Parts: sequence; C-alpha cells; structure tokens
Amino acid sequence: MIPSQADIVVIGGGVIGLATAYHLAAQGAGSVLLLEKSSFGSGSTCRSAGGVRAQFSDEINIRLGQYGLRVFERFEELFGQPIDFHQVGYLFLLDNAEDVATFEAGVALQNSLGVPSRMLTPAEAQRLSPLISTNGLLAAAFSPEDGHCDPASVCQGYAAAARRHGATLVPGCAVTGADVDRSGPTPRIRGVITEAGVVETDRVVIATGAWSREVGEWFGLDLPVEPLRRQILVTEPMPGRRPDTPMTIDFGTTFYFHNEGPGLLMGRSDPNETPGFRLGVDDAWMPGLIEALSRRAPDLADIGIAHQWAGLYEVTPDANGLIGAAEEVPGLYYCTGFSGHGFLLGPALGEVMADLISGKEPFVDVSGFDVRRFAAGGLRPEANIV
Repeated sequence: MIPSQADIVVIGGGVIGLATAYHLAAQGAGSVLLLEKSSFGSGSTCRSAGGVRAQFSDEINIRLGQYGLRVFERFEELFGQPIDFHQVGYLFLLDNAEDVATFEAGVALQNSLGVPSRMLTPAEAQRLSPLISTNGLLAAAFSPEDGHCDPASVCQGYAAAARRHGATLVPGCAVTGADVDRSGPTPRIRGVITEAGVVETDRVVIATGAWSREVGEWFGLDLPVEPLRRQILVTEPMPGRRPDTPMTIDFGTTFYFHNEGPGLLMGRSDPNETPGFRLGVDDAWMPGLIEALSRRAPDLADIGIAHQWAGLYEVTPDANGLIGAAEEVPGLYYCTGFSGHGFLLGPALGEVMADLISGKEPFVDVSGFDVRRFAAGGLRPEANIV
C-alpha cells in the first residue's frame, strides 16, 4: 500500500532523490513520499564508478562537490552507514595543450574556493600512479581530497535516515503519469499516477536521471536529457597494486581506473555510443579501451576481467545539470542531467532541493542551472567531464 496523499512526492530513488527526501524530512517540510520503480540506486547511481571530487571547471559544481566531499568524509558518523570511502585523490592526465590551459584555469578557480588541487609534472603524476606511462603527457592535475566510495552504501544511508525522520520511501512502485489540471490559466498539479493508484499532491520533485525527459513531459516540462550508456569492468585480482592509487583519468581518451577490491575498476566513454536506454554489455567498446590502456597503462593490457556492467549517463546539451522550479507548472521541481557526476553531487543537491522547495536560500546560487538557459540560447559548459 502507498499513501493516498503526500505534501511532497519525490520521483526517483537514486542518490539525488534519496538525499532530497532526507533533507525535506529533516527540515520538517511535511509528509514526504519517495517513489522508485525498482530498488534504490538501481537506475544510474549504483552503476557508477563511485568517484567523488571537487575538480570541476564550473564554480557551482566546485561548490557542490566540496559539500559532497565533506559529507562523504563524515558519512558513517552522520548516518551510521560505512561507505568504503577511499580519499586517495583524483589524477587527471593531460596530453593536449588546450586541456592543460583549461585545467590550469580550473585549478586557479578551485584554489580560490579552497580546493587544494594543483598542477603536476608527468614525473610527479607517475609517482602518484605508478601504473601509468608518461609517454606524450604534458602535465596533470591532482587534488588529494577527492576519491571514491560505494554508491549502494550511500543510498542505504540516506534511505534509512530519511525514514528515521518520517519520510515514506516506496521501492518497486513505478510512477506512470501525472494528474495535472489544465483548465485554468496556470496548470495545477493534483497528483501522480502510479502502478498502485493515484497519490494526491501539489508538489513534485523530478529526480529521475536518464528518464527525466519522459517524466517532465507528463507535466508539460521539457527537460533536455538524453540517456547515454557507459560500460565499466572490474579486473581479476592484481597483486602489488598500491593501496593509495588515485582515481586516474587519461583525459584525452577518457580511460580511467581506480582500486576496487583486489582488482581495478576501469572504464572509458565510448565516442561511438549513441543515445538510448541500453543497459546490456557488449564488446564493441573494448578495442578502444584496450588501445587507450595499452598506451597509458601498458601493464594492464593482459589482465583478466572478473565482471562488467553498464549504466546510463543523463546528458544535457552542455554537460551541466538542471536544477530549479518549473515556472510554467507551480509546485514542480527538477534536479537531473548531471552528465556523469550526479552521484558525487548528490549530498549537496539534496540540501539544495530541500531549501528551494522550503523557500530557503541554498548555500550556493544554482540559478545558472535553470533549464530556461537553453530557451534563452545560452549554454553553461562543464569542461571536466569524462
């Protein structure tokens, strides 16, 4: 059974939706109901690489990332849930002069906001991540506060905390439509339609990641989000790895790796991938991955694969997120489209959304992420995307 009424309905049980439900409930925002069509985190959150960082080119993302890092550092203390957080840093390897200039500007901005990132020589980068080859490298960027953790554990922590504060979370209940009264001059939300019946509400949060365009259409809101598959694998055990190996990213090819159990987690953005809801794995991306790792980490070329999976990025035209209230549909809010960095921004986004809904001033001005920027012909590109 699901409630027949709620003050606020959050659609989507990934980290953003769960963090939003938690903060709303903790603020005493009224009855909060979160609906997730499958299990919590099953959409994109738990299919991610689990990286967390503040190394971005956009000031909003830097501030959101900083907030997230502080939460991840104290997550077990705050929520009673261990998340296997490895604060080993993010290391971006750069072999293009334009990328070097972009990252130098990014590091300067990050430093001005208190992020301890720095530029490195190729030799310094190799000392941090000995598996790499420095052939062709011009420079690298590194921040020691970044790292990676377990997305499933983060979801469990937020779900338990939201429930402790009185939120109702319902997995396995798909929302299938919206009940919107369009008889007057302004549309009015009356409820959401689910597999288990209609829930009356006048406030809804869309936190549905790659599925946000369809959900937005139910309410008459255009959210320009496209699903794009990303594949990840974990290798067989690799004795002798350094336990402090940073999340290492060959920025030019987008090949990356970090320690995962006794092996390595690795992936790469396939430039030949086209938008679509494909979650199966195949071998089409492997030649590009092998070529990239053979060049940048040749010792990994012959290591065996233990298992692999695929997930979906929710991509916007400028690789930046969408946050705001729908001007044309009062009571409708959205937080989506983070193009691969939604998990790490989740802790901050939950608080931001709760503040927006409650009429409070968020700790960071997110007005630049309003979806209306596209209608005005403006893009806000985030450069540090893989």
